[in-house]
Amino acid sequence: MTRPRSTTAPTEPTGAGTRTADGLDARLVVDRGAFRLDVALTAAPGDVVALLGPNGAGKTTALRALAGLVPLTDGHLRLDGVALDRTPPESRPVGVVFQDYLLFPHLTALDNVAFGPRCRGASKADARARAAAWLDRMGLADHAGAKPRRLSGGQAQRVALARALATHPRLLLLDEPLAALDARTRLEVRGRLRRHLAEFEAVAVLVTHDPLDAMVLADRLVVVEHGRVVQEGTPADVARRPRTDYVARLVGLNLYRGRADGPTVRLDAGPAVTTGEDLTGPAFVAFPPDAVTLYGERPAGSSARNLWRCEVVGLETHGDRIRADLTGELPLAADLTTVAAAELGLRPGAPVWAAVKATQTHAYPA
Repeated sequence: MTRPRSTTAPTEPTGAGTRTADGLDARLVVDRGAFRLDVALTAAPGDVVALLGPNGAGKTTALRALAGLVPLTDGHLRLDGVALDRTPPESRPVGVVFQDYLLFPHLTALDNVAFGPRCRGASKADARARAAAWLDRMGLADHAGAKPRRLSGGQAQRVALARALATHPRLLLLDEPLAALDARTRLEVRGRLRRHLAEFEAVAVLVTHDPLDAMVLADRLVVVEHGRVVQEGTPADVARRPRTDYVARLVGLNLYRGRADGPTVRLDAGPAVTTGEDLTGPAFVAFPPDAVTLYGERPAGSSARNLWRCEVVGLETHGDRIRADLTGELPLAADLTTVAAAELGLRPGAPVWAAVKATQTHAYPA
């Protein structure tokens, strides 16, 4: 998904000097006991990069290393061509929005936002003027005098974002910025955040567990597992061609690896799958759960080129559908309606036949 990007640099609430912008060039190597993070990140000014990965993958460690809160064991960190490896956190041109926002409870929204400019040497009057301009830009001018306890979750998130942006950072770090919001507020705030990031002229790095947040907010996804980058690309590329089980689950696809010979992919662990592509050599094959048709008995006359005998392991509600977790000749996930699940009498242990048409699969080089 392509985010709209301003064709001209946005007007700052207060004057910001022009500068040559080179963006982010980093190789983050951090040793923490038995865990080693080794992640390369590059981004041009205006880019939003989302770091995705399972718990313990190293995403937050990477973010803290960029902020200077965790020292590098090796590697480098350059921002706009300036090395920041040994620069203390408070001297880096970096803004951070923490997961819980960490607003000062005794300060008003205005003074929370003014705190950053004051720390950077601005006068009290100038800092408050900048803060007022940022709150107005965030649609919070009427809440300038409110303390955090009187703000909603969405309002607090915007105050935290304004505080991070008020120092004109060249790198904006967002640590699960929507995680503390309820579903309804999250939808509204995600849209606002998307617009603000589209106007941000420097580099933004977002850590999130939510694939929708990543797909909507980011220009590029970087997937980290066990401290290493396992896949990166545009949201569309990653969603269409997952390369690990984690990414496949994230985007909701069944994923297998094998060796292709024409339209047939012989899986490393399992049967052959007939696909719509013509490949040779190591390959992945993927298909969505809703491409799977289930039968109580072996179907006669089915046009599906792929048919496997399976057994139901578990069932769960998935949106307005039922997702069946299957094992057998080919372990897979299948989505079907509640009515179809009832008609098939699905339950753990029930035998089923699973069929997938070749045209509904997608094969690509491994």
